[in-house]
Amino acid sequence: MILLRACARLPKVPLCVCGRQLGVLDLCGCSCRRGLKVTVVGAAGGIGQPLSLLLKANPDIDVLSVHDLRHTAGVAADLSHICTKSVVKAFEGPKKLKAAMKGADIVVVPAGLPRKPGMARSDLIGVNASVAADVAIAASDVCPGALLAYITNPINTIVPLAAAILKRKGTFDPNRLFGVTTLDCVRAKTFLGDAMNVNPQSVELPVIGGHTGTTILPIISQCKPEFKGEEMERLALVDRIQEAGTEVVKAKAGLGSATLSMAYAANQFVCSLIKAILGKSEEDVVEYAYVESDVTKVDFFATRIKLGPQGVMDNCGLPEMDEYEAAAMKCCLVELKKDIELGYKLSDDFKNRECE
Repeated sequence: MILLRACARLPKVPLCVCGRQLGVLDLCGCSCRRGLKVTVVGAAGGIGQPLSLLLKANPDIDVLSVHDLRHTAGVAADLSHICTKSVVKAFEGPKKLKAAMKGADIVVVPAGLPRKPGMARSDLIGVNASVAADVAIAASDVCPGALLAYITNPINTIVPLAAAILKRKGTFDPNRLFGVTTLDCVRAKTFLGDAMNVNPQSVELPVIGGHTGTTILPIISQCKPEFKGEEMERLALVDRIQEAGTEVVKAKAGLGSATLSMAYAANQFVCSLIKAILGKSEEDVVEYAYVESDVTKVDFFATRIKLGPQGVMDNCGLPEMDEYEAAAMKCCLVELKKDIELGYKLSDDFKNRECE
């Protein structure tokens, strides 16, 4: 007992892994881990609710912070009844955004307007740009070391916008900012698996580029197991992967966009970030994501990345492509350049907020 009391009076020093503070260390050698905090911004929405449910089941999350403009208390109360170890904390309204994000290790952002029939992802930019800007500003102020993952559409434009704001705030780290394109990979595996009559979980193929229309590039020539279908079947698969979001919007007939599949994909990505932070996986932690890079002539591009405690450890670059895919890549870059430049331009509209 005397020894325990003596240890309690000893000063504590930061406990860091690869520069990331995970808690404190007693000078007697006992570690006191702070715990992993994940914040979901937009937690009461169509993606946010199922995503928060999936994250509540993750045994490595200690604090699950949920934020939205309204209805957050009910979502948090519902989640808090689930018998897993994470503590759920609710925050509601614009003024509570920073409190929700303070000290977060990961911030995932499904907030924003969903698509309706007849709308393109680009039609969402007016409202969703404001959401993305507020999150970037808050992250700079209260969790500059967090891994920041945007689901908010249009991702091709939202991520460059956030990057420009973070750069002006002096907190930008290209290894910590992600556009979540995992759903494109999930869909590609599903559709190729169905076409080849194999388990989708056994299918692997690169899906690179961006996250809308022809900027989504499934590299079917590199599919494993090999796709042996006819050319027309391959083209139909590419088109379906690129327009899969529209397929769901039409099927829901005005009642929403892809929410459940997006929540599944986002959970997969966030779980990979957690594995990388904690270093619990014996194998490399890899995902596809839309990040700043120099692998192409545009500033942002989705490729296969290796994750570590600080975010991106390595960008695996471009896969091999056949003639058709190389031609599609050129068209993709033209569209991406426009989307990225729009993000930079729109970021200027939020300069006044950055000083508040």
